[in-house]
Amino acid sequence: MCVENTPPPSSRLTRRGVLAGAAALAGTTAALAASAPQANAAGREAAREERPTGGDLVIEGGTLLDPATGEVTEDAVVVIVDGVVRAAGARGRTRVPEGAEVLDAHGRWILPGLVEAHIHLNTAAEARDAVLLGATSARSGSTNFYQDIAVRELARQAPKQAPRLRAAGIFVTPDLGDTILADPELTPLARLSDGVRSPEALRRVVEVNIARGADVIKTRVNERAGLPEQDPLAQVYDREQLSAVVAAARRGGKGVLCHSYSEKGCDDAVMAGVRSLEHGAFVGERTLHEMRRRGTYFTPTLTAIAGLAESSDPVLKERGLQYLPVLKRAVLAAHELGVPLAAGTDSSGGKIKPIGREVELMHAAGLSALDAIRTATTGAAKLLGLDRTAGRLARGFAGDVLLVDGDPLSDVTVLKKPVRVVRSGIAL
Repeated sequence: MCVENTPPPSSRLTRRGVLAGAAALAGTTAALAASAPQANAAGREAAREERPTGGDLVIEGGTLLDPATGEVTEDAVVVIVDGVVRAAGARGRTRVPEGAEVLDAHGRWILPGLVEAHIHLNTAAEARDAVLLGATSARSGSTNFYQDIAVRELARQAPKQAPRLRAAGIFVTPDLGDTILADPELTPLARLSDGVRSPEALRRVVEVNIARGADVIKTRVNERAGLPEQDPLAQVYDREQLSAVVAAARRGGKGVLCHSYSEKGCDDAVMAGVRSLEHGAFVGERTLHEMRRRGTYFTPTLTAIAGLAESSDPVLKERGLQYLPVLKRAVLAAHELGVPLAAGTDSSGGKIKPIGREVELMHAAGLSALDAIRTATTGAAKLLGLDRTAGRLARGFAGDVLLVDGDPLSDVTVLKKPVRVVRSGIAL
């Protein structure tokens, strides 16, 4: 699972890149230990403040579901102005502006756009596919060359082309591979014979990510499950190293999501202070209790593990068949203990899976239909810090909407194939 290699985009050499390269050639340890230079903060913040104009749209006649309360409203109306919900409720209590564009939802259910908490978006086509499959908000699980940061900006300028995104930048992992070329300030790390393992090296990758504008930091505690030659129960970072990543991220005001599988690895990640545990097939009961106490989220990516079980590779197929039932039991145990859950497909490599599939698997793990839907709406929105923006259709929330054929409380599979998606008030 997790990100696959893709070619780096072309980029001009910056002054800070020249300085970093000079430091590397000089062989100075200070080049590694020093904090990454600050990016043009004023320019970046100005870009963040630009708000693209959303659409004006009225959706009427369908059955509205509010995941926060479970309330169902028949013959509902949702009024979206400039990409933001101005009113949502029963027709008789909701005023419709004169002359507004109307989307007829009769015979269909109306839900907020879904929130995908773990996805790898490397191209504009992948970003567009994610939206069309229902993910109108998302959190990146990292990219190789900061494509997710560009996707985030694409979403701000042209909402219908990409989900509202929390970007993770590059993976904090022992072997950066070609990702060392993602930023000239990373090149001094190529001199390290043991890879990115020391506190200084870990801090450097986090700081470069933050300087490039990452919203969250992604790291790992175990090897990958999606590569047959790797052992997903083998640990690559210990608790002390993970704590160094978390501390560096916190200094920049960022949370950490951690790729994990083994029982000890999951526990080390949680005790190090990560914000969310990703995959986590063999997470133990003691660790789940600690997650509940700390408010640590669990993003199990059931879709990715189920995909392994369907692999043509015999090693991956056996791994998926073994891990999936274990992970489903962990999901149900987490839910029953009150550990917050977030839905994520771990889609990557150009193959975007519908976030509705993750809701389906959450339900199959033992969650009620409503609770499964919440993992991809209110629950995931809170993890992403979007709980006042996404996950509901209420006044002041984003005008992101799904129309589905059928009652998702009776059949969650309808979420896998939305009939219509509205992104920021723009019907796609």
